[in-house]
Amino acid sequence: MGLLSGILGNASEVDNEKLDKLLGDTLVEGEHIEKAYQVIRDMFVFSNKRLLLIDKQGVTGSKVEILSIPYSKITKFSKESAGHFDLDSELKIWVGSDPTPITKEFKAGDNINEVYRIISTYAL
Repeated sequence: MGLLSGILGNASEVDNEKLDKLLGDTLVEGEHIEKAYQVIRDMFVFSNKRLLLIDKQGVTGSKVEILSIPYSKITKFSKESAGHFDLDSELKIWVGSDPTPITKEFKAGDNINEVYRIISTYAL
C-alpha cells in the first residue's frame, strides 16, 4: 500500500500471513478469510461467517479493537464504481437500524466487485 494512498483513506489488500498472526485466536472452527483490506493501520476482513473491522489504536498500534458483524445484521450495502475523473470506488454497509453506513474507499486496481460479491454471497 502506498503511503499517499493510505493517507487518503484508500483500501489495499492484506496478505494472509499478517492476518493469521492477528486473527489466529479470533476465528471459529470452520471459519476462513475470504478477503481483507487495510486503510492506514485499520483493516476490514470478510470471512465466510462475518465481517471483522479491526481498529489499531495508540501510537504503537499494539492496542487492537476487533468489531464482529454477522452478515445477518447487514441490512443493506452499496457500491459506487470509479468514474473518469474519480478513480476511486466506494463501498457502504448499513448495520442493523443504524442510519449511518460504514464507508470504505477502494483505490484504482482494488476489485470492489469481488468484495461486493462476497457480501452478496453471505448477506443475502
